[in-house]
Amino acid sequence: MDHKTRMRRKKAVIDQKVGAAGTARGIFLIHTGIGKGKSSAAFGVLARALGHGLRAVVIQFVKSRSDTGEEAFFRQQPNVEWCVMGEGFTWETQDAAQDAAAGQAAWEAVQRALADPAVDLVILDEFTYALKYRWLDLAEVLAAFAARPPMQHLIVTGRAAPPELIAAADTVTDMALVKHAFQSGVQAMPGIEW
Repeated sequence: MDHKTRMRRKKAVIDQKVGAAGTARGIFLIHTGIGKGKSSAAFGVLARALGHGLRAVVIQFVKSRSDTGEEAFFRQQPNVEWCVMGEGFTWETQDAAQDAAAGQAAWEAVQRALADPAVDLVILDEFTYALKYRWLDLAEVLAAFAARPPMQHLIVTGRAAPPELIAAADTVTDMALVKHAFQSGVQAMPGIEW
């Protein structure tokens, strides 16, 4: 079979799938796994959403730095609210009560964003840690996610997304680590890591 015939058949299959997808609603995505790129992928979607005129809220759990390239760029955009709500990675803070309080405060900001129909995209960066360390109740989280406005999109990033969260999501990507420069002694570089 020649290339043109294969592509014609492939087009027919894809056109049928596109035609069968008739539901328009907000999508819940998870970027998880031990590989690099979970937050970067979410911020790529943020750029795409802004290109379509959507309004977005980014809430960062755990992370406490405000000197990242993505924050510097996206804070300049009129349709983005950027909230750095963490106290730092848990191995740095070494204060479970402080970390839990920061997680609870961030969750309050999340609930406001999820309840606002004017917000088109909510990104919860490093959110899975709030579940891993039990700062938040998973059933409450799932209920809030399910109750968000029908056209609101939601992206959750972080390692070790729990199975219940994965089951509730529409699209899940597990980032695998093949190789990382840090393993060879290369320090985190601005513009690449932060």
